[in-house]
Amino acid sequence: MDVELEHLYLLALQQGSGKGHADRIVAADHFLHAVRIAGRGSACRGSFRRMSDTAQPAPHDALAARLSDDMAAVNALIRERMASEHAPRIPEVTAHLIGAGGKRLRPLLTLAAARLCGYDGPCHIHLAATVEFIHTATLLHDDVVDDSDARRGRPTANLLWDNPSSVLVGDYLFARSFQLMVETGSLRVLGILSNAAATIAEGEVLQLTAAHNLATDEGIYTRVIRGKTAALFSAATEVGGVIADAPEERVQALFAYGDAIGMAFQVVDDVLDYGGVSGMLGKNVGDDFREGKLTLPVIRAVAAADADERAFWSRVIEKRDQREGDLDRALALMARHGALEGARDVAQAHIAAARAALTRLPAGDLRDMLDELAGFVVARVT
Repeated sequence: MDVELEHLYLLALQQGSGKGHADRIVAADHFLHAVRIAGRGSACRGSFRRMSDTAQPAPHDALAARLSDDMAAVNALIRERMASEHAPRIPEVTAHLIGAGGKRLRPLLTLAAARLCGYDGPCHIHLAATVEFIHTATLLHDDVVDDSDARRGRPTANLLWDNPSSVLVGDYLFARSFQLMVETGSLRVLGILSNAAATIAEGEVLQLTAAHNLATDEGIYTRVIRGKTAALFSAATEVGGVIADAPEERVQALFAYGDAIGMAFQVVDDVLDYGGVSGMLGKNVGDDFREGKLTLPVIRAVAAADADERAFWSRVIEKRDQREGDLDRALALMARHGALEGARDVAQAHIAAARAALTRLPAGDLRDMLDELAGFVVARVT
């Protein structure tokens, strides 16, 4: 969202603030729908027109088209398993988040990995749905922890309902994901995905304890993002190879690809927080700064800071004393020390590792699409 659109969107939310959750969704989502179709002033019309006129089919769209039958089965299974006979709020909250868009990238990776290894059974559908449920559960919990109000250009579930609903529905989705794992009949798959779930939680807790602490270094940052983000990417690709009974070398190559893609994906997201577009990013630009998160761009800028700059970072991050214009100064300091460019280089290195892992997998259109997807992840900031 640009500044004008974001302001109007918040007004729409305020107009629905005294109503039930359904009316608030209508107040916000109908507004966004109207703006995207008709525009609201030349600035809004121009920004949406530019995005639609210049957009090219992304690699994940090509992958989704290639695996469209599988994805249709995954989506049907998701709809079936997010239902609750006795607690209608569960499908309401889940549908709000799952229906908010998103690329379904992680389940696509599971499907692609299984098909790339020659799998022709039904269990990859269960695994892809499992991965999406785990991912959705973590988003519900993250928005509560971060006190977020926007996700994928829409109000978060905790804003429309409440924090307890978001936490408990997230717990429900975790439970559903374990049911789906068990139905595959593979203890190895169960071990991989349950370990991933624990690692995600560990990464989130590490990030929580590292926030507002300028002593957080790149080593800690790497452990955080490998836990909270890359763990699910690597599990998503690894289980695709495992369920296909692929040779161990291929399973490990799939794991390495997923890990590298996940690492690059998170580094890129952290860069975009200081220069992206809210609606495309899936959250508000500058959220990490406001929340005092020590992401790679900040860590690089702090490491190169002089005494005056370090005092600034201490005030805004450690002392949580943020004022008007502080985000702009943070961006200027990052530019001065090449922090964003350095973070992009780190993402590029992870993409190179992902592409190297692909060379150990069978050649074909799916491998080519995974290679293109790797390039797309980092192209968002180049």
